[in-house]
Amino acid sequence: MAPERESRDRGATGAGTPSRPRLRLDQPQPPRRRFLPEYDPEAFGRLSERIARFLGTGRFIVWMTFVIILWVVWNVSAPRDLRFDNYPFIFLTLMLSLQASYAAPLILLAQNRQDDRDKVNLEQDRKQNERSIADTEYLTREIAALRVGLGEVATRDWIRSELEDLVKELEERRRDGHGDSPGDRPSDRSGDRRGVFPAEHPRARDVDDR
Repeated sequence: MAPERESRDRGATGAGTPSRPRLRLDQPQPPRRRFLPEYDPEAFGRLSERIARFLGTGRFIVWMTFVIILWVVWNVSAPRDLRFDNYPFIFLTLMLSLQASYAAPLILLAQNRQDDRDKVNLEQDRKQNERSIADTEYLTREIAALRVGLGEVATRDWIRSELEDLVKELEERRRDGHGDSPGDRPSDRSGDRRGVFPAEHPRARDVDDR
């Protein structure tokens, strides 16, 4: 069975071309060999930010000043055989130039990373502001719709005034049809209206009907 399968594979791929091994999707590919050393850009960026933050502190300036003073004093007052950098301190100048040449790219790298973070934060703030503006406009439209709807709703004061007008009209019709009677005196009618509409009293005024 195995020779027949191999012959079929060779016939499918061609007589002169060798058959390629099948790639299995359920298994990861073997890592490729690289001759150059690999490094983590994020780790290097974080290290550069730490160095840049340290270079921008007063502690670094104090330590560097102390080292330079010690360097100069040692190479001036120490015995000639123990001096390693005589005047005009060429080795010290070289070390300071080397430090500056490394510090400048590290500071620029830290600034670039900070700029990238600022861009991401500004983009998020812009999207948040757009959502806030959209929500505010939606709430404004809803409040305007509620005001328009409330303008067409009958309030308690309007119903109360209509009922008072209706009671007055009924009293006028009864007075015109049957004449004045002891029960139709203004005091009695006012007392009846106070009993029918107790909310007319200033203390019982409904605040919600404004």
